[in-house]
Amino acid sequence: MSERNTIVRSMHDLGLAAWFGGSLMGAVGLNGAANEAKDSTERAHLASVGWAKWAPVNAAAIGVHVVGAAALLNANIGRVRNQKGVRTSSIVKTALTVAAMGSTAYSGKLGRDIGAAGHVEASGGTVPHERTPDKVSKAMQQERIVQWVNPALTGALIIVSALQGEQQRPLSIARGLVSAARASLTD
Repeated sequence: MSERNTIVRSMHDLGLAAWFGGSLMGAVGLNGAANEAKDSTERAHLASVGWAKWAPVNAAAIGVHVVGAAALLNANIGRVRNQKGVRTSSIVKTALTVAAMGSTAYSGKLGRDIGAAGHVEASGGTVPHERTPDKVSKAMQQERIVQWVNPALTGALIIVSALQGEQQRPLSIARGLVSAARASLTD
């Protein structure tokens, strides 16, 4: 692997690691810690403040990952076209990336809506209280689900990226190219 490809792969992996790790830590640690606030009007507020502080780092991580992914795709376009299985894994990876970006954006919107409400009664960072205003309660209920969608999708991206790394091994490349050639001869 060339030095440029090593740098690109590192950007891709580092961005994805921060995206996955940040979303998982936020769901478990940040929202979990906010649930412990003694003043129930601080819980949603504290979670929103923490997520707002993480948002620029998360955006940078996603950007680094996407730039790295695009550069890797460009560097491996021949394999995508010709090596059996690489096109499929690339399509799956692209779909997961788009879904994770959408989920992250929606989660951010919900978080901003919750944060904009200010200090409202809440049982937790994403758990409404009976006195939580309806609009905020609905956003919290949705956020409670979406907060787990983000690490699930980015975790799946890590798995597909690992599969693609295995597809780059010389023996896998040879097998994939021979298999693709056989398939084109029988068409």
